[in-house]
Amino acid sequence: MPDMHLGIDLGGTKIEAAILDAAGNFTFRERIPTPQGDYEATLKGIETLVIQAESSLQRTVMAVGVGHPGSTNPLDGRIRNANSTCLNGQTLQADLQTLLKRPVKLANDADCLALSEATDGVARDFDSVFGVILGTGVGGGWVINKQLHQGPNGLSGEWGHSPLPVKNVDELTGPTCYCGKHGCIEAWLSGPALVADYLRQTHDHTITDVPALVNAAAQGNKNAQQVLDRHTQRLARALAVIINAVDPAAIVLGGGVSQRPGLITSLYAALPAHVFLPAGTPLQTKILLPAFGDSSGVRGAARLI
Repeated sequence: MPDMHLGIDLGGTKIEAAILDAAGNFTFRERIPTPQGDYEATLKGIETLVIQAESSLQRTVMAVGVGHPGSTNPLDGRIRNANSTCLNGQTLQADLQTLLKRPVKLANDADCLALSEATDGVARDFDSVFGVILGTGVGGGWVINKQLHQGPNGLSGEWGHSPLPVKNVDELTGPTCYCGKHGCIEAWLSGPALVADYLRQTHDHTITDVPALVNAAAQGNKNAQQVLDRHTQRLARALAVIINAVDPAAIVLGGGVSQRPGLITSLYAALPAHVFLPAGTPLQTKILLPAFGDSSGVRGAARLI
């Protein structure tokens, strides 16, 4: 089935399957809830979606691409560093190939976002693209000349677990990250990190997610607005490291946190203070939102084949 591509987006709350035709159009799309903390049930859920896709099209899919949290250890094929912790230590690729009886290719979910948007999305006209997930977790992925870059350690784009560049004394050490380190970019910039920042400042437990935080700021809550402003400045510092080191033509911001109003405009204003350019030199890197929204993950997984 060379003209049809099946992708699976294995997320923390949902598993999505989709088939793209040669023109990039959906010919099948279905979602199911992710079985929480149950690896075997997760495998069965993926199998069920593949069966549904083939039944819908009455054709056999020869291979499957899967986007997932964390990364694959190239030495033993086991998943590591996934915030869906039931995946950690599992040989996901081998297990799926045995279950589905066909080749399976894996990539990190941020890799899939980057590949989707660089292939036929908002960054299709750029030769170097850094895709960023700002959501429950924070990750990244690189696409160069429309080819996904995956390094020898399987860590390409794992930007979320680098330390945030510190500017203020009160940022020293930093919050504890689920990975066991302190001060990771993820521990500062993810959705839960924004809520935690607000809680540290106010001890107000009524705001429990980013939409509520954004709404509170819009209604005049000064503490909520300060949290969002700090997030913009921290994100600018973190992205400046990427720009200074590798100088991508485009950065695509995905994930729910990236959808907060005014973020792109605020980033363009904040970045010049941290990027290594002479004062007054306009930044050429484009900061973009994904053309395909939360569909980019599954589209990128399909593009792995």
